[in-house]
Amino acid sequence: MADILITGGAGFIGANLTRRLLQEGNAVLVLDNLSSGNLNNLPQYTKKFSFIHHDVREKIDLKNIPVDQIYHLACPASPPFYQKDPLSTLETSILGTRNILQLAKNHGAKMLFSSTSETYGNPLEHPQKETYWGNVNAIGERSCYDEGKRAAETFSYLFNQQGLDLRVVRIFNTYGPFMDANDGRVVSNFINQALENKPITIYGSGNQTRSFCYVDDLVDGLVKFMNLKEPYFGPINLGNPGEFTVKELAEKVKKLIPESTSQIEYHPLPSDDPEKRKPFIERANQVLGWQPKIQLEEGLIKTIKYFEGIQN
Repeated sequence: MADILITGGAGFIGANLTRRLLQEGNAVLVLDNLSSGNLNNLPQYTKKFSFIHHDVREKIDLKNIPVDQIYHLACPASPPFYQKDPLSTLETSILGTRNILQLAKNHGAKMLFSSTSETYGNPLEHPQKETYWGNVNAIGERSCYDEGKRAAETFSYLFNQQGLDLRVVRIFNTYGPFMDANDGRVVSNFINQALENKPITIYGSGNQTRSFCYVDDLVDGLVKFMNLKEPYFGPINLGNPGEFTVKELAEKVKKLIPESTSQIEYHPLPSDDPEKRKPFIERANQVLGWQPKIQLEEGLIKTIKYFEGIQN
């Protein structure tokens, strides 16, 4: 068992990871400023779980608290959240990651940094391999997140070169319980619109593609990567390579909520929105022995059940 710190642990992925690690008997400390996370996502306080309200942009001293592993997830990940205060988003990725890297170094802790498929931008390579350098607009509406994560990867690389046991994962589109109903991503948008009998809004033609990974599969990959015995910096893509158009996703949601009267509406596509997104996961399979198990329809059924529960 380990003493584990999760930054951004009150968010969607962090809440699922927290539960997994507690179930395994670990002691978990969540650090979050609640800018996009929610305390209601977290379990009740127990002897093995604790919470600190803190912004990673500010340095923190945990010298009296044991820390063996750090999962660094802190940063708003959905466009409406990270574009609401783009300077804060950029600082969270750069200053925040710098602070947590130093914390890991001070504790001699193993650290996993959650980067993103957004480092590939609007990719010219398909599917996206970890060796691809990306096609990112440095001065676009999404750049505060995309370029922040890219710079954070560089910080991570430099600390790794200095001897820190660090692992970098690039997370592709993920969905499941504890998603924020208003986070602006297509799965939560479509499900909630259908449950509320509102128009299902597709931006652009709907022919742009995404690959959707159920959160339990993602968390399994994160834990496998952290617990890999030999040092391995990565990066490693984690995502489900099943590729669907946004229109196909909307139609699947309508099919799985047959009582809904929602109709599909089309709106202009936001700037810099990627046309294609699909992970190449051979590295995850070879290094971690990982591949996703839950296919899209099964995952959507679980996610719909979750959103039905919080609406009632």
